[in-house]
Amino acid sequence: MKCFERLVKDHITSTLPDTLDPLQFAYRPNRSTDDAISTTLHTALTHLDKRNTYVRMLFIDYSSAFNTIVPSKLIIKLETLGLDPALCNWVLDFLTGRPQVVRVGNNISTPLILNAGAPQGCVLSPLLYSLFTHDCVATHASNSIIKFADDTTVVGLITNNDETAYREEVRALGVWCQENNLTLNVNKTKEMIVDFRKQQREHPPIHIDGTVVERVVSFKFLGVHITDKLNWSTHTDSIVKKAQQRLFNLRRLKKFTLTNFYRCTIESILSGCITAWYGNCSAHNRKALQRVVRSAQRITGGKLPALQDTYTTRCHRKAIKIIKDNNHPSHCLFTPLSSRRRGQYRCIKAGTKRLKNSFYLKAIRLLNSHH
Repeated sequence: MKCFERLVKDHITSTLPDTLDPLQFAYRPNRSTDDAISTTLHTALTHLDKRNTYVRMLFIDYSSAFNTIVPSKLIIKLETLGLDPALCNWVLDFLTGRPQVVRVGNNISTPLILNAGAPQGCVLSPLLYSLFTHDCVATHASNSIIKFADDTTVVGLITNNDETAYREEVRALGVWCQENNLTLNVNKTKEMIVDFRKQQREHPPIHIDGTVVERVVSFKFLGVHITDKLNWSTHTDSIVKKAQQRLFNLRRLKKFTLTNFYRCTIESILSGCITAWYGNCSAHNRKALQRVVRSAQRITGGKLPALQDTYTTRCHRKAIKIIKDNNHPSHCLFTPLSSRRRGQYRCIKAGTKRLKNSFYLKAIRLLNSHH
C-alpha cells in the first residue's frame, strides 16, 4: 500500500496546474525550505529598505492539522485544480470509512469508523493537506501568506503605522479556518515584529478569538532561528553547539574514513538552509562556524571545504535552478540585461547592507561575476 501511495502522490504532483499558489513550497519541484525562508526574508528586507516601514510576521500553529481534512471539501478543491474525476473519487474513497481499533495485549477495542482527516503515517497526507489549503492566500497586496505544508506564516508589510490591511488579513485567515474545519492553536501561534526605525512606537498586539498572540524576539522558522533584529547569532550559536556535540563521534571514528561521516552529521548541520542566512552573518558568527570546520579538519586529517565556499557554490547552483524554472515565485527577480550583455542580470537596488547581503542580490552578483 505504501508503494501505491507513492505512485498516486507522484501522479498527483505531476498533474498539478501552474496556477497553484506559488507561495506553497512543499511538494513542488525545485522548492525547499531554503526557498520559503529566502522568499520571506527578501519580502521583509525589500520593504524595510524604504522609509517609515516595519514588518509583522505571524507564525501560525494549527491543532492536529492533518486530522481535520474534510474529504468532501478536499474533493471539490481537487476538481477545481483540474484533477481527473476518477482520481478524485479514489481519494474520497481512500479517506472515508476507515476502521480504527486499539490493541492492548490480547484485547481489541470496538472498531471506530473515521470519515475525516488523513491516515497516520500516510505518504499522501502532507500532499493532500497542502492541496486542501491551496486557496489560503493573501487578500491584500501588502501581505503574503507563505506556506510549507502545515507551517504557515503571515508577513505583513506596514507603512506609516497603518496596520489595517494586516489586521484584516489575520481576521480573514480566522474566517477561512472556520470554513475549512481548521483550528488555530493561539497558545502556540507567535508573532515577531521587525522594526529598525530610530523612533519606535508601541505595537498593539494581535488578538485571535479574543486571545492575545504572544510576541517573541526569536522564532525557529522551518529549522532556522530568525530574530527581530534579523541577525544570525542565535542560529549560528545553536548549530555550532549541535555540531560540536557530534565532533565527539567524529573523534571516536578517527581510525576510519571520516569525510563522509563529517558531511552527513556535521556539515549538514552547519550548511542547513545556508543560502538564506549566511550572507548576513557577522564576522564573529563566521569565525565560530569556521572553528568547527577546522576542528573537524584536524580530526579527519584531510582538507574540508570552507563554509564560505559551500555558501557560494550553493547560491550559484540555486540561482541557476530558479532561472530555469519559470514558475518559481522568485524567477522574476532574475531579469536578463540586453542581448549585448547576454548571461548577465539586472542588479536589485539596495539601500541597506542587510538587503545587499541577502540571497537574491548575492546570487545575481555571483552570476554576473561567473559570466
